[in-house]
Amino acid sequence: MPPTLASLVHHSALKLTVRAGEDRLDVPVRWAHVSELADPVPYMEGGELLLITALKLDADDPEVMRRYVKRLAGAGVVGIGFAVGVNYDEIPKALVDAAAEEGLPLLEVPRRTPFLAISKAVSAAIAADQYRAVTAGFAAQRELTKQALNDGPEGLLTALAGQVDGWAALYDASGSVVAAAPDWAGRRAARLTPDVERLRERPAPASSVVGGEDRVELHSLGTGRRPRAALAVGTAGALGTAERYAVHSAIALLTLTTERSRSLHAAEQRIGAAVLGMLLAGESDHARAVAGDLYGELLDAPFRLMIAEPVSASAVRAHADVHARPGAAAHSKTAVAVPDAKGDPLGGLAEVVESAAARSGESVLVVPDGERLVVLAVDGGAAVAACGDYAAGLESARAVPREQPAGAVGDEGELAVGLSAPAGPIAARAAYKQAEQALSVARRRGRFLVEHEELAAGSVLPLLADDAVRAFADGLLRALHEHDATGRGDLVASLRAWLSRHGQWDAAAADLGVHRHTLRYRMRRVEEILGRSLDDPDVRMELWLALKATAATGE
Repeated sequence: MPPTLASLVHHSALKLTVRAGEDRLDVPVRWAHVSELADPVPYMEGGELLLITALKLDADDPEVMRRYVKRLAGAGVVGIGFAVGVNYDEIPKALVDAAAEEGLPLLEVPRRTPFLAISKAVSAAIAADQYRAVTAGFAAQRELTKQALNDGPEGLLTALAGQVDGWAALYDASGSVVAAAPDWAGRRAARLTPDVERLRERPAPASSVVGGEDRVELHSLGTGRRPRAALAVGTAGALGTAERYAVHSAIALLTLTTERSRSLHAAEQRIGAAVLGMLLAGESDHARAVAGDLYGELLDAPFRLMIAEPVSASAVRAHADVHARPGAAAHSKTAVAVPDAKGDPLGGLAEVVESAAARSGESVLVVPDGERLVVLAVDGGAAVAACGDYAAGLESARAVPREQPAGAVGDEGELAVGLSAPAGPIAARAAYKQAEQALSVARRRGRFLVEHEELAAGSVLPLLADDAVRAFADGLLRALHEHDATGRGDLVASLRAWLSRHGQWDAAAADLGVHRHTLRYRMRRVEEILGRSLDDPDVRMELWLALKATAATGE
C-alpha cells in the first residue's frame, strides 16, 4: 500500500497532530511538496501533501483562507501540513475553519519536525511500496511460469485469476474462448467475442479496456502482423502495480506459447503436405506411415477434400451482372466482396476450419498449395460444417443493390471452394479431381462453395450458364435471330418447338398454331441459313443446347 495521511500521523518520529479532516486520512499520498506561494495550484499534479508556514499568506483572514483551501482541494491536494512556531505559534483559526468546511485534512507540524523529515518519510514509504509490488510481481511471474509449464494455458489462467482477484480467459485466432478461469468466467468471456474481433483488426501488440459489470482488459497475443490469440482479464477495479506485473508476465508467457505453437503448426503443415502428396500419388500405405498419430485418425474415417482459391470481388460482380434478369435492373442483386483476414481470404478460411476442428477435438489437414488451400477433413465433422456455415454467411452478406456507388465495396477478393464427395485414402486422387471440378463450377457461377454431389444430382442446365457456352450459342443462332428480326418468320420459335417434339411435324405445328407444311418450309429455311442438316443428330443436339443456353440467360 502507498503511504497515507493516517500512516504519517501514526509515524512516531514525526509527531503530527490532526486539526481538521479526521475522516479523510486514508487518502494515499503521492508526494510531499513545500510551497509558500499564495497560489501553488499551477504547480500541483494532485495527490500531494502541501507543507506550509504561511510566510506569504494572510492566514488570519477567513475569506482569504476559504479561497486558498478551496483551490487546493480542487487541484487534488490531499492535505495541508502547517508548521507552528515559525510564522505562527499555532494554526490560525481561519485556516482550521476553512479546512474543516472543505473537508481537507489539516496536520499540525511541530517546530522540531522539519519538512525534510516528512518528505523523507513519504519517499521511503513510496519506495517500500514499489519494492513490495516488484517483489510480488516476480513471485507472480514464478508462479505463472510454474503453472504454464505444469498445466499449460489452463493452469496459467487459473494462477492469473488468483493473482488479480478476478477472472481470465484465452481466445483463439477466430475469437472463440479456448479456456477460462474460474469456470464461471467462460460465459462472461464469450460475450466479449465482438470486442476481441475488433482488437484483432489492429496490429499486434494491441490492448483495450471494456466496461460493463466489471472492468476487462483485452490484450492481443502474437508477434506477427495479425494477432494469433487474445487474453482477457476481468477485475472489479483498476489493476495495481503487482497485478500489472502479473498480467504482463502472463502476456509474455502466452505469446511464447503462441509462437511455439505457430512453429509446431508450420512443421505439422509440412508433414501434412507430405501425407497429401503420397495420397494423391496413390501411396496410401506410405501416407499412413508418415501420418502416424498426427493424421492417422483422419485417414481411418471417410474424409472430404476441399480446394479453395481466391477470386476477385470485381469478377464476382461481373458474373452477377452478365446473368442478371433483363428488365429487372432496378431491383436486381449482385455479389460483393466480403473480405476476410485483411485481404488474406485463404488465411481466414484456414483459421475458421482449424479452430472448429480444435474445438471438436478432430484432426484436420490444411495444406497451402501456392495460391490454393487444400483441406482434408472428416466427413460430417466440425471443420466441414464450419466451412459450410462460413459459406452461408458470405452468401447472405453478398446481396446489395446494384445501384450502389462505384467504389463502395473494396476489391480485396473472396473465395471459391470446391468440396469432394466422401472418400477414403485409396480414392484420394479421385476426390481431388472431384474437388477441382466443383471449384471450377463455383468460380463460373460466382458461388462461394459447391459440393461435387450437387453436380451429380442436379440438372445439366445450370452448367450452360457459362460465358463460353453463351458465346457459342449466340454465334450459332445469330443468323436465325437476324432473320426473325426482319419479320419474315419465326424460325427460332419454330426450331424450338420442332426439337422439343422430337421432329414430330403435326405435334410441333399444333404447338405453334401453324400448318405442318408451313413448319416444313421453316425448317428448310433453318437448314439453308445455317448450312446444316437437321437430319444430323449432332446438329440437333447442338441447336437444342444453344436454345437452352440462351433461355437460361433470359434471351
